[in-house]
Amino acid sequence: MTKVLVIYTGGTIGMIKDPETGLLNSFDFNSVYEHIPELNRLHTEIDTMSVKKPIDSSEMTSEHWINLAKLIKKNYNHYDGFVILHGTDTMSYSASALSFMIQGLQKPIIFTGSQLPIGVIRTDGKENLITAIEIAAAKDSNGESIIQEVAVYFEYSLYRGNRSSKVSSNQFEAFKSPNYPELAIAGVNIKYKWSVLQRPQFSEPVYQFGMSKSVALLKIFPGMDIDLYKGLFDASQTKGIVLETFGSGNAPSIDKMQRIMTRYVEEGGLIINITQCSSGGVKQGAYQTSSFFNKIGVISGSDMTAEAALTKLMFALGNEEDLKKVKDLIAIPICGEMER
Repeated sequence: MTKVLVIYTGGTIGMIKDPETGLLNSFDFNSVYEHIPELNRLHTEIDTMSVKKPIDSSEMTSEHWINLAKLIKKNYNHYDGFVILHGTDTMSYSASALSFMIQGLQKPIIFTGSQLPIGVIRTDGKENLITAIEIAAAKDSNGESIIQEVAVYFEYSLYRGNRSSKVSSNQFEAFKSPNYPELAIAGVNIKYKWSVLQRPQFSEPVYQFGMSKSVALLKIFPGMDIDLYKGLFDASQTKGIVLETFGSGNAPSIDKMQRIMTRYVEEGGLIINITQCSSGGVKQGAYQTSSFFNKIGVISGSDMTAEAALTKLMFALGNEEDLKKVKDLIAIPICGEMER
């Protein structure tokens, strides 16, 4: 029988309503079978674990990601797959971070959560959890895990974790993968899209726990006064900046902005250029308004999501000291997070 470890980090999915007060409280995931008896029919051995202090996902930090990655490493050889229950607000950040920190997976790590608590009658949490566990336990005809990467399962769709983004705060279809197909669709049967599934580059997982905090995310907007953000462009403090630009990677041709960015890069700062658009990517240099970025050495983020770009920057800076190696690492896909 396959074994799956369910790790509860916090979030809406772990709430039930107190019948006396009507308030939502966290429930003990060790008694998950009492709340979701359908799990008994999965023919999967399920163990549960909660982090020491479950949190709202808006409180998530790189330290939490490191602890999760270390928890997976500790239990990797004891389970066939992992399900991480997580608040929806920062789920795509966490999934992206773990995809970089644990490369070469031969087992699935499936993130899921819910928009309504499990204790609410119309909850989406039960289906999300049940199907996430089923996917985490699924094997092919050779006995190998079908999914061998970090993924997000939500509302009948399975997405590559570092390609996902939260797109709605109030709809059950809360996540999308704007630039990459779903890995699977759950209908009457779970239909896997074999051609887009990732397969490991290594014989064993490679764990790297460094995550730099010296990063920033800045969105360009019309009429922007760059003087208000000059403090960010201090390479001694901010090692890297993800810059969300217009369209295919464009920004206003303002002399002061270009001077500040040029000096920042010359002093060793890194800038990753990604698009603000909900889909598509950067084609740096296609227009005059982005050719400047090529000139000073801004790195094209291709079609990365903001979540993937930021966590990849944190990962690269946290695990490499040589600036050229950091740039090279960011510029190429390392676990399916971007097009070449």
